[in-house]
Amino acid sequence: MNKFHEKGVIKFSLAKFEIFSSVVELGSLTKAGEALGLTQSAVSHAISSLETEWGFSILNRGRSGIHLTSNGERILTYIREILKWNEEMIQEIANINGLEIGTVRIGTFSSVSIHWLPEIMKVFNERHPSIEIKLLEGDYDDIEHWISTGMVDFGFVSLPTLQQFEMIPLKKDRMLCIVSDEHPLADQNEICFDMIKDDPLIKSKKGSDNDLTRMLKENNVTPNIKFELTDDQAIISMVGNGMGISILPQMVLHRVPANVRILQLEGENYRTIGIAATSFKTLAPATKKFIEYLNSWLSEPTLPSDLNG
Repeated sequence: MNKFHEKGVIKFSLAKFEIFSSVVELGSLTKAGEALGLTQSAVSHAISSLETEWGFSILNRGRSGIHLTSNGERILTYIREILKWNEEMIQEIANINGLEIGTVRIGTFSSVSIHWLPEIMKVFNERHPSIEIKLLEGDYDDIEHWISTGMVDFGFVSLPTLQQFEMIPLKKDRMLCIVSDEHPLADQNEICFDMIKDDPLIKSKKGSDNDLTRMLKENNVTPNIKFELTDDQAIISMVGNGMGISILPQMVLHRVPANVRILQLEGENYRTIGIAATSFKTLAPATKKFIEYLNSWLSEPTLPSDLNG
């Protein structure tokens, strides 16, 4: 037992915590070093130092890459919380002194990344050049996990989301059916679920299909699933080539090829895009400022997509 354990005190270093968190986030000692401006040797030494101080391993290093040990997983939650509060304290001190600094970490999914964030971030960066924005893109399940574990300050989600989160609804995004231009229903403007219930369905993979799953359940449809794909454009291409039909949000269908037809579905079928966090009250000043501008941008009548139906 080392001297810190003997005295009942655990010595810690915020720099080492930042290194550990970055290694886990990026999955590599080398990438973490590049991101933090450190050598791989310095990163490795910091991790080894933490393991020595605490008396247990926090990372497994193997041919398949870096993986958290069970003890490392338990500790990571506290480390991220400490780093979060440290970041918020730094921002609050700067805020008191009339300065705007900080980092905002956001979980997002592809359609928001494509249609909303480029313009939002461009203007926000012009107005607040000392606030850094970091994006982590994944599916709904990924984003909920990142919020829960503190990897992001808040995330874009499809509502409803996990009950333990605080959430703010933003916009409704209509769910639409797409078929090939050679499909028997291609000339219809609006269809009902009974008309397509037996068609082979091409859907998003699990983790991105929450809205479709909810819709099909509400309309008592047991889908005839043919393919499950990760990429929205791959789904659209499959549909255009007659491999099946799909149901996707309007934001995804911004520009579809000529061999794909977009059909309205009877009834009120939407996904509700919102943001979620463990607590909006305790967010750092920079994050609150970003959310404030996000809401302002979405309320502008020039919003490029008609998401209000």
